[in-house]
Amino acid sequence: MLYTRKGDGGTTKTFGCDQRISKSSLVAEALGSLDEANSFLGLARARTEGDSFSLGAEKINFVDVILEIQQNLFIVQAEVAGATMTIEQDKVDRVESVVDGIEKILPPIKSFFISGATKNSAVLDICRTLVRRAERRVIAAKEEGKINISDSTLAYLNRLSSLAYALARLSSHMKGQEELKPDYK
Repeated sequence: MLYTRKGDGGTTKTFGCDQRISKSSLVAEALGSLDEANSFLGLARARTEGDSFSLGAEKINFVDVILEIQQNLFIVQAEVAGATMTIEQDKVDRVESVVDGIEKILPPIKSFFISGATKNSAVLDICRTLVRRAERRVIAAKEEGKINISDSTLAYLNRLSSLAYALARLSSHMKGQEELKPDYK
């Protein structure tokens, strides 16, 4: 059954928790923001099918990178909901490795860029902003003492927006689209 009617009063239950919490709570907000980011990453994964790049001898597909992020966001959500799962440092290191490799392919950043050079880069830029918002929501819940979250999970969330940005820039670069700078006029 897709509905239970248990949330009709504005409450929900998290993993391994017998008590109900408000759907407007910091924890529910963090979980919802992570879910929203993951859903848009699904759109990005569908849009970038077939796109790939090389990092040294390793050929990397956008789809594989994005699916790995989506899988890891389920671990983050479980941790936020109270499970004993956590993002390990090797996952942070993997994201950093991919971002570092992409940076070697792209021209250096000298300005902000206007989103939307390509359809795929626009979707990846939306993912970047949603991941950043999810990170803020998780930090707010942590700061208020509502959740315990590992340092490596926080580092992972912080790196994900950089990875989405790198993938967006790379997508534009692969299509030969120039990144437009704001003119501030």
